[in-house]
Amino acid sequence: MKKISEQIAGYLLEIEAIRLRPHEPFQWTSGWLSPIYCDNRLTLSFPQIRTFIKNAFVETIKHHFPQVECIAGIATAGIPQASLIADAMDLPLVYVRSEAKKHGLGNQIEGKIVPKQQVIVIEDLVSTGKSSAKVIEALQAANFKVLGLISIMSYGFEQAEKVFQNLHIPFISLTTFQEVVVEAMKRDLVSEKTMAILQEWRKNPENWGKTIQI
Repeated sequence: MKKISEQIAGYLLEIEAIRLRPHEPFQWTSGWLSPIYCDNRLTLSFPQIRTFIKNAFVETIKHHFPQVECIAGIATAGIPQASLIADAMDLPLVYVRSEAKKHGLGNQIEGKIVPKQQVIVIEDLVSTGKSSAKVIEALQAANFKVLGLISIMSYGFEQAEKVFQNLHIPFISLTTFQEVVVEAMKRDLVSEKTMAILQEWRKNPENWGKTIQI
């Protein structure tokens, strides 16, 4: 798993799906300032990388959750990944919005709901885990049995760990922020000073940039 994690971290840096900019921070929709930005949608444009990630998902699911009966993608970025996985494993697919539609049938979950069906949730990126929690709760309310959640990358925030612990849902990420930082160092993409800034951000992402001189 570590070798796969390193490889994916390297791919994300190589295609600039991950950008490191500690001295010109990005602003997230939450208002947080961040020295890193991750857009895993870019992986879909590179067949070799797309296939590698798909296979990593499939092998992880087979190893940890062999009883899986359905794949659920989190809208929107998790949908294409979930579609690739469901096709490769010949399994049903559903996808889940953060909230129900306000028109039509008012669905939050799109696809056939089969009570007690055992499902794996697919996300492209996990930060605080709050949006993933909403999806898990929606699936549980629809009588799915959620076996676990798998993402391409996680920032490794303590908040997210607590969210999944409270839900009693196993969480696996194919690669992590820490792995990305290590790979960036190997490739001379960041200095030791920049690495220290990145680590400080991860310890206190909500307040980073307000209290730290950048």
